[in-house]
Amino acid sequence: MLHVSWWKTALIWFVVLLSVLLAVPNLLGERSLSSLPAWAHRKIELGLDLRGGSHLLLKMERGDVEKDRLETIVGDIATRLRTVNVAYSGLTGTGRKIQLRINDPAQVQAALTALQPLTTGSDKQAVALSQGENGAMTLDITDADIDRHVTSAIARSIKVIRARIAQLGVGEPQIRRQGADRIVVQVPDLADAQRLKNLLGQPAKLSFRLVDPSMTVQDAMDNHPPAGSDVLFSEDDPPVGYLVQRQPLLSNVDFSNAVSVTNDQSGEGTVSVKLTPEATHRFAQSTASNLGKITVVVLDDQVISAASLKTVIATGEIDVPGDFTVQGAQDLTVMIKSGPLPATLTTVEERTIQPGLGGEAARYGVIACIAAGIFVAALMIGFYRLLGIIATIALLINIVMVIAAMGLLGITLTLPGVAAIVLIIGIGLDALVLVYERVREEEKKTHLLVDALRHGFNRAAATVADANLTVLIVAAILFYASTGAVRGFAATLMVGVFTTFFASCFVTRSLVNMWISRRKPRTLLVGVRSGVFDNANIRFMGIRRYTFTVSAALSVITLVAFATVGMHLGIDFAGGSIIEVRAKQGVADVADIQSRLEAVIPGDVRVERLADRLGAVIRVHAQEGGENAEQSAVSLVREELGKDYNFSRVEVVGPAVSGEITTTASLAVLAALAAILIYIWVRFEWQFAIGAIIATLHDVILTLGLFVLTGMEFNMTGIAAILTIVGYSLNDTVVVYDRMRENLKRYSQMPLPILIDASINQTLSRTILTSATTLLALFALYIFGGEVIRAFTFVLLFGVAVGTFSSIYIAAPVLILFKLRPDKFQTGGESNGPAAGDIQSGKPAV
Repeated sequence: MLHVSWWKTALIWFVVLLSVLLAVPNLLGERSLSSLPAWAHRKIELGLDLRGGSHLLLKMERGDVEKDRLETIVGDIATRLRTVNVAYSGLTGTGRKIQLRINDPAQVQAALTALQPLTTGSDKQAVALSQGENGAMTLDITDADIDRHVTSAIARSIKVIRARIAQLGVGEPQIRRQGADRIVVQVPDLADAQRLKNLLGQPAKLSFRLVDPSMTVQDAMDNHPPAGSDVLFSEDDPPVGYLVQRQPLLSNVDFSNAVSVTNDQSGEGTVSVKLTPEATHRFAQSTASNLGKITVVVLDDQVISAASLKTVIATGEIDVPGDFTVQGAQDLTVMIKSGPLPATLTTVEERTIQPGLGGEAARYGVIACIAAGIFVAALMIGFYRLLGIIATIALLINIVMVIAAMGLLGITLTLPGVAAIVLIIGIGLDALVLVYERVREEEKKTHLLVDALRHGFNRAAATVADANLTVLIVAAILFYASTGAVRGFAATLMVGVFTTFFASCFVTRSLVNMWISRRKPRTLLVGVRSGVFDNANIRFMGIRRYTFTVSAALSVITLVAFATVGMHLGIDFAGGSIIEVRAKQGVADVADIQSRLEAVIPGDVRVERLADRLGAVIRVHAQEGGENAEQSAVSLVREELGKDYNFSRVEVVGPAVSGEITTTASLAVLAALAAILIYIWVRFEWQFAIGAIIATLHDVILTLGLFVLTGMEFNMTGIAAILTIVGYSLNDTVVVYDRMRENLKRYSQMPLPILIDASINQTLSRTILTSATTLLALFALYIFGGEVIRAFTFVLLFGVAVGTFSSIYIAAPVLILFKLRPDKFQTGGESNGPAAGDIQSGKPAV
């Protein structure tokens, strides 16, 4: 029996039991869950692509903050100089530059003293002041001051956003800052993303102002409007201009509450605001002194209504005049109650999916996982019989541990995350095959099952760790470089690497130990059918020149096609919009949609029918005109098709975000290759590192060729697929390299091509079985995972096949090309090669 101390066994099964307890809540409903202790309430949160909802990335307009700071500092300067009786002239501000002149040169020093609090202090300095001739001064608002106020504005905006969403009655939103000037908003179960954008995109600065009758609007536009007045326009078509006083009678700070009322007869909405006590008194005085004058209601610098003051308003309650729909009145009420945003928030990225469609994707994902488990379990039991059953139990425990860890760590399960779980199934059985095959080899040497199991598990553990560490490195880089659903994939894969190592090297060993204790078998080989390739003597290196030449030619052709034809970049990298619509009646008319959208949207528009003919996918290429242009294009699509179609999925990526994603993705691939080079170099020799990099580049290039050849969209999930392929290919390569290194230590005089052939033949059973299990798992995902993830899975299927090929025919021959010296690995052992017969069979005694 395996010598595993009782406390280690107890610890292993304690971890397994704890994982089961943490995973069980995911099977319970809310009512059953409420009866459990609080610590057991942690369930895996479903991502928006599985649950439905809206993801918005909002960018704070830095220009609004700069404009606000300019006005504030100009006012502050005027106040400070008046306080010390310093006469000045020409106080103006443009952008972030303020200019003025001190009339009396003798008062310049007094002015500098008054302005000193603005210009000194490393943590509070607002402006940098420079002096000119004749009392001229220039003040530049500092970057540090703008950055501080952007940070403050972001914090206030998050509070306002949270207050507005709270009144929609939807699921618990996730709102967080991202970067210097962006806010991520994720609202699950929200069906109306357009309403959410309208609520969050408006600063909602509401004010009541008097019309300035001193000149006509046209005169004010032709010349300069009077000091203290502005020309504003209404929402009408064509818009009506008003010359209004800048100082409001009422503004947001004067409103203590707001309610919306629906008129049952007209079906219209009305908004009523309640004033604070101080504002009630002040407004009563204002209306008394301005009877007969026209007042306008201004929302975000746009006039929404105008009315004449006919009576004194002293009640403190006002109906906001204007023509509102019921929803429009409700939304305005929400915005008034939550307060105004400090600056405009522009939607630079949107990913919305209807709750029903998300639930459908989740069902497909569950079916795919079950199918993948059945496929690989059948394969393992067919080859390993009882050990295959143990492997299946270990696989189930592995998946339970993944679910438990994700719930405990708060990792959101996304649709690509489901693909990661399927991939974990393949990687987990990959590790078990590696362990079992090593045990078989050890049994042939020792003929003692207990010793074979002990040595096999111990020696396989290092190889499993090496192989899985490459996947972990790639997943960590992908996690850092991605957001949203792809980050969920990376996080799930990272968790799976740790649970896979624990399940394959500890749980499986404990299960085998139990079996031996009860059944006391004499041999492992009875019933095991994985030795199909034990007598293989394939001369892989004999055709290395041909395979190398063909692979090089394919790589060159791919690079040429990539440079000339190019790839079909998705919106993640090119910007633009993807809109999935479903006909409210009948089937989707693709030709009609195409013609209608071409008439209203500038640029290229492509429409493709979905497989069920009830819906279509609309792709709108990136629009010119900045971030708002993309949202405008989506609004045009909604207006044109809204009567005939439901919008089930909307994805919009603005130019700023697409550029950042492109840069980040490129750096992620380069970082992955660099990390691989360093890791393999440290663990092996530089020739191994070069071989691994060349094999990896081969896989990456051919995978890119697949995108060029098929015309599939290349987006962030494509980057995820490539990095996953890199990790899996290295997994294979490391196992082959590990066997080569082991043989190099034993047989320094064996010709390198023959030693490489022998090493590959020794690991051939493992290579075939692990590739088969992974391909079966991915095939189940391809068949049952649904349309949304099918292209991603197809790329993974291709990559696993290519990665298996490159581990044998690219990574290995490079060692010969770079003249790897076997004597570097000599630490004792045989100095002469094995007998000719042993070499012929490709099976040195290991």
